Amino acid sequence: MSDKEVLDQATREAKLSQLPHWRYVLGVLRTAFKCPSAAVALEFFAEIGALAEASNHHPDVDWRYDTLFVSLVSHDVGGVSLRDTQLAEKISELAEKHGAPANLNLIRPVEIAIDTDDREQISEIWRTALGYKEQSDGSLTDPYGRGPAIWFQSTDTPNDNRFHVDVSVPHSHHWDIIDGLKLVGARLNHDHAPSFVVATDPQGNRLCVCTEMGR
Repeated sequence: MSDKEVLDQATREAKLSQLPHWRYVLGVLRTAFKCPSAAVALEFFAEIGALAEASNHHPDVDWRYDTLFVSLVSHDVGGVSLRDTQLAEKISELAEKHGAPANLNLIRPVEIAIDTDDREQISEIWRTALGYKEQSDGSLTDPYGRGPAIWFQSTDTPNDNRFHVDVSVPHSHHWDIIDGLKLVGARLNHDHAPSFVVATDPQGNRLCVCTEMGR
């Protein structure tokens, strides 16, 4: 397989089984490394940059004090490729050297979801206002990876409250969040699990806890 081909699901899952620090969420390999200190995080960050330059493949890295959030995807081919899994393995080796364990509970990218029965009628307005790019599935994403994506939830019967938040988490860790929501009084609908669970607060506002097990 070429390193410029998108990995099929079976190959991707086989590669991920050898990458315990990483999860596949919203089409991207993601992780978060907790470092012993901010100074170690900066040193780790610099070494990731050197790896990226050497491999000519650049991850997105967000430094937050002693934690690094790292995302890998091959934008030129529109998905995760061998370049991503190979670089992920090298970054994990650096993490172990720096004593920086992965905290997979921190992987929670957010999308703003809009219920609509006519995505084409409204999507261009949102794309223009935000300066986002349209993806193959019709969603809109920030080309710089800073703002939350916009996901148009197609439905013939849009909810009265058309906006809700989708929180995407690794399936291996989603029960921590589901159990926490139950404890604080959310009403849970599991009809679409394991793809997503709908949580409704006491005032009728909804959010979805989504996993990689389908969209």
